[in-house]
Amino acid sequence: MKLKRKKEGSSDPSEGRKGKMTLLLAAVTLISTFGSSFQYGYNVSVINSPAPYMQAFYNKTYLERTGKPMGSNFQTLLWSLTVSMFPLGGFFGSLMVAPLVNRCGRKGTLLINNLFSIAAAILMGTSEVAKTFEVIILSRVIVGIYAGLASNVVPMYLGEVSPKNLRGAVGVVPQLFITIGILIAQIFGLQSILGNAEGWPLLLGLTGIPSLIQLLILPFFPESPRYLLIQKGNEEQARQALRKLRGWDDVDDEIEEMRQEDRSEKEGGHFSVLNLCTFRGLRWQLISIVVMMMGQQLSGVNAVFYYADRIFLSAGVDDNNVQYVTVSTGAVNVVMTFVAVFIVESLGRRILLLAGFGLCCVFCAVLTLALNLQTTVSWMSYLSIVCVIVYITGHAIGASPIPFVMITEMFLQSSRPAAFMVGGSVHWLCNFTVGLVFLYMEAGLGAYCFLIFCAICLATVVYIFIIVPETKNKTFMEINRIMAKRNKVEIQAEKEELKDFQTVPEGQAEKQVVSNTQL
Repeated sequence: MKLKRKKEGSSDPSEGRKGKMTLLLAAVTLISTFGSSFQYGYNVSVINSPAPYMQAFYNKTYLERTGKPMGSNFQTLLWSLTVSMFPLGGFFGSLMVAPLVNRCGRKGTLLINNLFSIAAAILMGTSEVAKTFEVIILSRVIVGIYAGLASNVVPMYLGEVSPKNLRGAVGVVPQLFITIGILIAQIFGLQSILGNAEGWPLLLGLTGIPSLIQLLILPFFPESPRYLLIQKGNEEQARQALRKLRGWDDVDDEIEEMRQEDRSEKEGGHFSVLNLCTFRGLRWQLISIVVMMMGQQLSGVNAVFYYADRIFLSAGVDDNNVQYVTVSTGAVNVVMTFVAVFIVESLGRRILLLAGFGLCCVFCAVLTLALNLQTTVSWMSYLSIVCVIVYITGHAIGASPIPFVMITEMFLQSSRPAAFMVGGSVHWLCNFTVGLVFLYMEAGLGAYCFLIFCAICLATVVYIFIIVPETKNKTFMEINRIMAKRNKVEIQAEKEELKDFQTVPEGQAEKQVVSNTQL
């Protein structure tokens, strides 16, 4: 009991020490994000610049096989598949998250995941020599599976190895490396580098190098202490991992906090996705991550990146210079996400979410106006570029990085893998949908399509303002108690029903929230 009071208090002298960024924690963060998150970003934009040369390869291969050129409709279909198979693979990867992380651990899953990336890199890099465009489409699915796993497992792993007062900053680093991946793909995709007829196979194949580096180095780093103690029941290994990560031997407070979480979840076991979706005690957490993930993708961010060149061309940028403007937007994305790493702990998650989605909402509306008036008002083309840059800034500081941080923080160990499965699946399905329908939206609505994204951003801002709490500098148990109160308030019959849950054998998981709401 003495230890428990010490943990809940704020006067513990060891609390300050536990907030330090140790060399090992920094190394774990950099290797896991460079080896995994980086490739998500890289593969989002890697096919944008070499698209004409890849399509010419598709046509040439088809001509050699059949003796006649490929029809334009068939070529459009093949290219749409090339683009959309990546997010579809991401969806399949998200479905694999919970089984893999529960069985193999967070670090183990990342190591296994590297095999997908290396296999896809070899296939894409040799596709021209093998004269097969089908392999490129298949490889996009494979690397999508890799990205789907990486985009969920890396935030989960880093959230569990970080001290609470650095969890937000460390949690934004995966998004930082996603933006760096996008930027590197844009730079390497310049026609003067690899975005040409000879260089595009190498451009696609480079994605395997970060995975190879991670495969060689990550085994020397510790597994998640929370996974070791709560899920594997090995306190000694958890202590050893924490001591390495924190840089000293006194880790009793964190071990005790994990024990509290373990005791509160003992009877519930692991949540499946079905349990999670039907469990009232986690209702608002689940709704919140679905809304934030839908808002993140349906706000139009991937429409901007998938079709950035098209947007700048329609804004009046010269055809020869559009690739350099696209690279500059990638640089803005990196810089602002880097800023988010340093401000997320001081300003908090909620403020960044509201500011990020708010900027996206406003500048989607202004972009619509600018694109409609650029033929009559000469300076509107410049305003539209500013709108895109400010939109990317808003997404970089809040809408892109924070939702994954919130999934880590709003769920406890038993429900976190299932929550990442749900959040990741929504993320990738919405990504897939935008990539598939944006061209049709643009053809049917013109510039007014951005008003749809504006409305989605506005709805997300309203929801976050009303429902989502601030989670900075709180333990997972403290956040769970806050959300338990939210669930009690919002469900009128909850007080009576919670008593009944304790007597239902199949609903043992409900006991978790009964104990949490009574703490």
